[in-house]
Amino acid sequence: MQVTRYVLYDILKSKVILAYTLFLFLVSFSLFQLEEDGGKAILSLLTIVLLVTPLISMVFSTIHYYNSYEFMELMLSQPLGRTRILLSEYAGAALSLLAAFLLGVGIPILFFAADSTGFALLFTGTALTLIFTSIAFLAAVCSRDKARGIGIALLIWFYFALIYDGLLMMLLFSFSDYPMEKFTLLLSALNPVDLARIFIMLQLDVKCPHGLYWCCLPGFLWQHCWHRVYSRHYANLDIHSPISGSTSL
Repeated sequence: MQVTRYVLYDILKSKVILAYTLFLFLVSFSLFQLEEDGGKAILSLLTIVLLVTPLISMVFSTIHYYNSYEFMELMLSQPLGRTRILLSEYAGAALSLLAAFLLGVGIPILFFAADSTGFALLFTGTALTLIFTSIAFLAAVCSRDKARGIGIALLIWFYFALIYDGLLMMLLFSFSDYPMEKFTLLLSALNPVDLARIFIMLQLDVKCPHGLYWCCLPGFLWQHCWHRVYSRHYANLDIHSPISGSTSL
């Protein structure tokens, strides 16, 4: 506990944490001021939480680990185990990032959207912070080179935030002739960013003509590909298409 308190106190003095807190607070406060509907503001804030929170958690935790390498070597000369030292470093980094997120996003939500949707967004941001901080420490432990470790962390964030949905779209398009609904749910469960997006969408009363799946990015891509493939199929058969609602000529 003493090592954790020292690490936490040292990180909280960092200007990066203060800047991160101020950024989240200004963005959250501005969105709630611009939008009269709290649900729309939550939906706009969701994009920031899904992209910025994992990125800051990954980059900050990785850099902090490498900057604390000499301190951890010094602690190893004391009667302390490696597991305890690593857990102390992780706890310090995770708690500081959680404090920044809860202050930056939690205060505006308490004033403007203190309902189940707002608290669901706080829970989502908290879970993403813990998950990506853990992944960052894993990437840093696997590589002793600082530049390579930061590169691995950025690649992992890029994969979960952007590449994963593109790969999912390509897979669904390739196997569009088969029922893929349950398999799509399984693949979405492997990505914490997609899980967070779907969880918030379930809390919001989003008016979407094609349902919840269309509102989420993987579902939108699947719906678009499914429409294109079957529209071509019915156009080749020169019969009425149940999707487009018109007769192909």
